[in-house]
Amino acid sequence: MLTRRTAMIGAAVAALIGAMPAVAEELNLPREKVELVAPPFVHPHEQATRQTPKIVEFRMVVEEKEIVLDSEGTKYRAMTFNGTIPGPLMVVHQDDYVELTLVNPKSNFMPHNIDFHAATGALGGAQLTLINPGEQVVLRFKATRTGVFVYHCAPGGENIPWHVVSGMSGAIMVMPRDGLKDGAGRPLHYDRAYYIGENDFYVPRDAAGKFKSYNSLIESRVDTIEVMRKLIPTHVVFNGKVGALTGNNAMTSKVGETVLIVHSQANRDTRPHLIGGHGDYVWETGKFSNPPETGLETWFIRGGSAGAALYTFRQPGIYAYLNHNLIEAMELGATAHFKVEGTWNDDLMKQVRPPEPIPGAGHGALDPPAKRVERH
Repeated sequence: MLTRRTAMIGAAVAALIGAMPAVAEELNLPREKVELVAPPFVHPHEQATRQTPKIVEFRMVVEEKEIVLDSEGTKYRAMTFNGTIPGPLMVVHQDDYVELTLVNPKSNFMPHNIDFHAATGALGGAQLTLINPGEQVVLRFKATRTGVFVYHCAPGGENIPWHVVSGMSGAIMVMPRDGLKDGAGRPLHYDRAYYIGENDFYVPRDAAGKFKSYNSLIESRVDTIEVMRKLIPTHVVFNGKVGALTGNNAMTSKVGETVLIVHSQANRDTRPHLIGGHGDYVWETGKFSNPPETGLETWFIRGGSAGAALYTFRQPGIYAYLNHNLIEAMELGATAHFKVEGTWNDDLMKQVRPPEPIPGAGHGALDPPAKRVERH
């Protein structure tokens, strides 16, 4: 089992920890313990609050596990927060304190930590949270900036991208205390919230071109990093697997409901698009201190960030939500579905005439040729 801490932490961390004030015991604030839920779902939370700031307690367990990426049974040695890809979405309000207990069970092979893009100092907390198998750590930071932010594992060197593309990322949403607002300062609300984490995977192949599988995480390391360095993913998926959010696992809504979609990508750029819908209000960079853009067809989320969009469904049906790099959506897996119930509105869309032969035209390229009539 690996027990060596990486060079990125070193002796400087011990000095830093020794210099830290004992703020944990000095904060006389109420506490709330939150049970995290698996994405795409989000734990219960208030959209706006009149309460004073508090300490919000979370607990996450690092799980190294084998996952299956697609219907062909491609296996991958993954690393996860709480056993899911992405890790759970955490929700707090501005000026709350996030207090995370991060656990690395002794059954794991690797050291792990967490870098919160929402946090200030110490590599986003990565310097203070590096733990070996069999250890746990408690980190607290003040959520000073509003928006949606990525978190990810960052244990040092080449292990940083390897851990991230192997599943170790998630997001945190820091709500304004008075809730979301449009560009004119009017309140915005949502009826449902979903969290979509996009992940690029790099699965090694054997000499025959077939995907390889491994008996352990350590055994997979060298080959996976070699593929990763070529920057050509074998899979680009939502929530850890091709089709993870389709069929029976499609996200649901109803006509008239407003849905908040939080979308993160810790490593590569992506271009979310809702086929048949729009982004009514979009925080493309994910920061609620900026006014949202409106009426977007496709929005851009930079690698290493998260974005948020609100949409009120106006028609029933199955909506495809995808990365509009269509090769990645259709060939590599970055597609999800919303299943929306309700009554169809003919004023918004109507088939005026069904498909029929073109009057006076010959047969098309896909039509069978007319039978020849033999005359005698």
